[in-house]
Amino acid sequence: MDGRIVGQSKTTTVAAARGGWRRAARGLRTLALVAGAATLLGALGLWIQDRFSHVYIDDARITADVISVSSRVSGWVTKIYVSEGQMVVAGDLLAAIDDRDAKLRLVEFDARLRSLDAERARLAAQRDMTDGQTRSQAQMRRSQLTAARALLAGRKSDLDMTRVDYDRVRTLLDRKVVSRRRWEERRNQFLKAEQAHRQARADVAAARAALVEAEASRSQVQVLDRQRAILTHRKAQLAAQRAQQEIDLGDRAIRSPIDAVIDRVFVNASEYVAAGQRLLMLHDPDKVWVSANIKETDLRHVRLGAPVSVTVDAFPDEVFEGRIARIGNAATSEFALLPNPNPSGNFTKIAQRLPLRIEFAQQAGRLRPGMMVEVTVGIGDP
Repeated sequence: MDGRIVGQSKTTTVAAARGGWRRAARGLRTLALVAGAATLLGALGLWIQDRFSHVYIDDARITADVISVSSRVSGWVTKIYVSEGQMVVAGDLLAAIDDRDAKLRLVEFDARLRSLDAERARLAAQRDMTDGQTRSQAQMRRSQLTAARALLAGRKSDLDMTRVDYDRVRTLLDRKVVSRRRWEERRNQFLKAEQAHRQARADVAAARAALVEAEASRSQVQVLDRQRAILTHRKAQLAAQRAQQEIDLGDRAIRSPIDAVIDRVFVNASEYVAAGQRLLMLHDPDKVWVSANIKETDLRHVRLGAPVSVTVDAFPDEVFEGRIARIGNAATSEFALLPNPNPSGNFTKIAQRLPLRIEFAQQAGRLRPGMMVEVTVGIGDP
């Protein structure tokens, strides 16, 4: 009897303990559910608050000034000095184009310039010689003219004197005071003086003509000076052509315009390229930025210089800080290849996007053009 009572008492105690554990477990589950619901509601509230306090752009990309290096001349590519991914500095040789013809043309221009210099030297010597000869000849003709004029003056004085003597003797002959023989002598002297005077006048005229001819020959000096001037202009023209040829020769050595990294190489050695053909592409790895397109409905929330957070898909655990450097002045649809003016009248309103430029610092060369990023802009951030 006592044994049955003891057994029943133990069974009742175990059942009571099990009931307490079940109630405690149900209480813990209820508490966990309540805590989980509160956590979800809190997270939802934070997410809603974050969406109302920030603007998100998830289709942005890292961008850089990718430079397309082209050839200014046509020719065969003799060598490519770089490969994709290689770092170069400004002035480094990237590619070379066959320059044999360009060098030969430079040799030709040098020969033509030396020939012009020789011709100018010959004209200078001829000019000096002609100048000396014509100057002395003109001086001689001028002296001859002076002498002829002096002789003419003397002949004129003799003529006047013999004329007076002849007239006087002729008057005396009419009066029968002198003999006819004396008159004939005076007449012969007068005629000789007259003839000498005519000869002296002719000599003066000839001396004057010779002086004019000598002075005219001085124009040969001006002709030679003009010829030298023509050669000077021709030399300047040839020098300009040679300088252009030097530029052509220099253009056959393709050099890097900036410190950059090689992105793509489009040609190989021994290929023929035309003027303007693209050879390779490169960009400065230290100058990258984010190019994003923001909805027009969110434009009122952004300001120039406002800070932004940038998350790169390639490095999801890192957040980069940047700032808005430029806001586009026209929607991207304005630059579409095929704009839609909606001539039919059917219209579906779509929020347009405007470009943003976000500047941020390069991170040890890890950020590269084309990488996808997500941008977060705080509403109301200064």
